[in-house]
Amino acid sequence: MSTVALVELQVKPEAVEGVKAGLKKLLVETRAYDGCQSVDVYNDLDSKGTLVLYEKWDSPGHHKKYMAWRQETGALAQLGAALTGPPIIRYFDRVDA
Repeated sequence: MSTVALVELQVKPEAVEGVKAGLKKLLVETRAYDGCQSVDVYNDLDSKGTLVLYEKWDSPGHHKKYMAWRQETGALAQLGAALTGPPIIRYFDRVDA
């Protein structure tokens, strides 16, 4: 069963295009990371500074391991400088309904 991770980023207005370009490069490695099934990025239609990453992972543990790796590489600190606050991460499992 897959887990969906929704990662919401509030990007500083002057950094939006740079963050999008950076994600395009970073997500190549993300998509190849163990346990990652897919990652798509969405821009809020009402707030151009709000980006949401819709990620499918084998488990929350896989995503948490990935996030720890990104922390170690410095990618999260670099991204954090372009944000107005910390990313909001929520995990969801599919409901049979």
